[in-house]
Amino acid sequence: MRTISAGLEAHLAGEVTTLATLWKVTRVDGQVYGFTDHDQDLNVGGITYEAATGYTRSAVRASLGLAVDNLEVQGMLDSSAIAVDDIRGGLWDYAVVEVFLCNWADLAQGTLVLVKGKLGQIRDGRSRFVAELRGMGQHLAQPFGRLYTPACDADLGDARCGINLGPLTVTGTLTGVTSKRVFADTARTEADGYFDHGEITFTSGNNNGLSMEVKTHLLSGGALTLQLPMPFALQAGDAYSLTPGCDKSFATCVAKFANGVNFQGFPHLPGLDRLIGGGL
Repeated sequence: MRTISAGLEAHLAGEVTTLATLWKVTRVDGQVYGFTDHDQDLNVGGITYEAATGYTRSAVRASLGLAVDNLEVQGMLDSSAIAVDDIRGGLWDYAVVEVFLCNWADLAQGTLVLVKGKLGQIRDGRSRFVAELRGMGQHLAQPFGRLYTPACDADLGDARCGINLGPLTVTGTLTGVTSKRVFADTARTEADGYFDHGEITFTSGNNNGLSMEVKTHLLSGGALTLQLPMPFALQAGDAYSLTPGCDKSFATCVAKFANGVNFQGFPHLPGLDRLIGGGL
């Protein structure tokens, strides 16, 4: 249930209004940012809502049922708080967003909550971004439960998998860089493919604290290729930690990790080819 002060309620009922919307963003790292579509910064509840970035929101879609409420926010990348590399680096993923309405001529009247949710898809361009805000009902639209598949549906190292990644984690520094996606550490001596589907986390350099999944690993030259490029430039000497990967097959689970007892798939379940071919 939404609450509103008597002063703001009277203002909304008036013929002429002085309204502005406020956009409060709380990132998963705890950083809080405020933005407004007003032409001047507004300080509400101890948070300064920047007018510098300027944004335009779509109409708020809301319903009484379980349908997901949503809106889109478009803005210019002219605020020091929003950088395209931060967006690509995932720093704004799943941030909690609250959108308020206020009377900029009398901030003491308080605010009216329009919508609250989390950031969904974020698209960026040369000078602007478009962020999709998904309402709290989005959680109710997520499918739950398990599927019968030959592949394991656990993540390597989680509670269901049971593998302790600590002893398997290696560290090193880059000795050569081809791009944000391809680089090498000639000190690596593991066999080809050992780190395929693994995860690398950089512990120094421009990407300090950021992680990415490894696509391929070759013994020759210690070459590593990532699934996606890192958001910031890599340099020789950047330190990292690296965990091996699992392709989620039963054969790999047994041969590479001796963990068949915890395999979370159904490798012996007959597939469609067996069902179609008959002979069961």
